[in-house]
Amino acid sequence: MNGTIDLNADLGEGFGRWQLTDDEALLASVTSANVACGFHAGDPLTMRRVCASAVSHGVRIGAQVSYRDLAGFGRRAMDVPAPELAAEVAYQIGALELFARAAGTSVAYVKPHGALYHRTVTDEAQATAVVSGARLAGDRLPVLGLPGSALHAAAEAAGLPTVLEAFADRGYQPDGNLVPRGEPGAVLTDPEQVLRRAVSLAEDGEVTATDGTRLRLGARSLCLHGDTPGAAELVHAVRQGLADAGVTVRAFA
Repeated sequence: MNGTIDLNADLGEGFGRWQLTDDEALLASVTSANVACGFHAGDPLTMRRVCASAVSHGVRIGAQVSYRDLAGFGRRAMDVPAPELAAEVAYQIGALELFARAAGTSVAYVKPHGALYHRTVTDEAQATAVVSGARLAGDRLPVLGLPGSALHAAAEAAGLPTVLEAFADRGYQPDGNLVPRGEPGAVLTDPEQVLRRAVSLAEDGEVTATDGTRLRLGARSLCLHGDTPGAAELVHAVRQGLADAGVTVRAFA
């Protein structure tokens, strides 16, 4: 039984006058913040503001790297040559690192976003490119990803720490992959259902797939999406529900 879990969410997903995530409310509940680095969302002022606020809340900062896709919010499939992708990942981490240092801390981990996240579950070349970018930008930055992913295999081969991640607000297929967005059951919004899954993942390391299969994930970090309507209230409820269940919520070691 695992009685400790990290709680992460996507933050800084705004650009100019457009703001999607309620960063201040989310930072009051999460222990790790996946900060958009400008390619799918985020701009310099937003990144600086979120880093400063994360430090004031005692929240760890992670680089949420993505394909260069502002119009599609980083959720469109793209084919980017490996050397170019590695350089763009390093560029995004480096940009966030500047603002993290200005706030008195540093980037603590890397997590791909959207289409890049899903691509690196099975695509060894793209996964290796992300890891190469992470190595270029930082010293042994931990990599968040799905259990059994090509991303984690590439990170382990490169000597980078890996952190197993699970999603309380996403549906799982029997093979352990997430249900694609746009399909029924892909995104879960019922607070009671999300909380039950969160507690099960924290205590037992398991989640139920769409066909009823029990998947053993053993995750150290639990993600809830910051762009889901009512996300701040949902994350707060999950944080409180985990505490009520006796689960310790803290950033992964």
